[in-house]
Amino acid sequence: MTNGRATGRAPRKDARRNYDRLLAAARAAFTEQGVGASLNDIARRAGVGNVTLYRHFPTRQALLEALLGESLRGLRVRSDALLAAAMPGDALARWFEAAVEHAMTYRGLVEALVESLADPESDLHASCQAMKAGGAQLLARAQQAGAVRPDVNASALFSLVAAVAWAVERAPEDREQILAVLFDGLRPATDLL
Repeated sequence: MTNGRATGRAPRKDARRNYDRLLAAARAAFTEQGVGASLNDIARRAGVGNVTLYRHFPTRQALLEALLGESLRGLRVRSDALLAAAMPGDALARWFEAAVEHAMTYRGLVEALVESLADPESDLHASCQAMKAGGAQLLARAQQAGAVRPDVNASALFSLVAAVAWAVERAPEDREQILAVLFDGLRPATDLL
């Protein structure tokens, strides 16, 4: 016993409370300032020291994975469900719009997602890969149905998600026009004549 408490129980409870406080502080800071918010400020906001923050989240990507990993995996689940949709082109478009919205969760997130996808050592890499794989399956199905031009690959599709998210983040009023032009560009050339 230490300070009237059984050893082993209190640290786990304190660790969980600190973890939850750090996530709440990060969510608030990222909402206000974007994903570039100071990790030191997040620790202060959570009422913990930097050592505690880095013990739980050794990198910014680890913190983002804790905040967004589940929703990124949710995009994969959504793509799996959309594989059964009757209209493959529409299914791809619905997934694409959901992926764009997700990439805009926090200002600057799209850059972090793109970097994480390219870095197998990133804590976000596996979740980003799963999301990309889901989009790739929808893309292949839409191409087989003749709804999307055959020269678009999964990497280009993910780059388009990033580009649209970046553009819409800066000009939200142009969202519908940007998406309409993009979807027109994905159609096979014969559909445009």
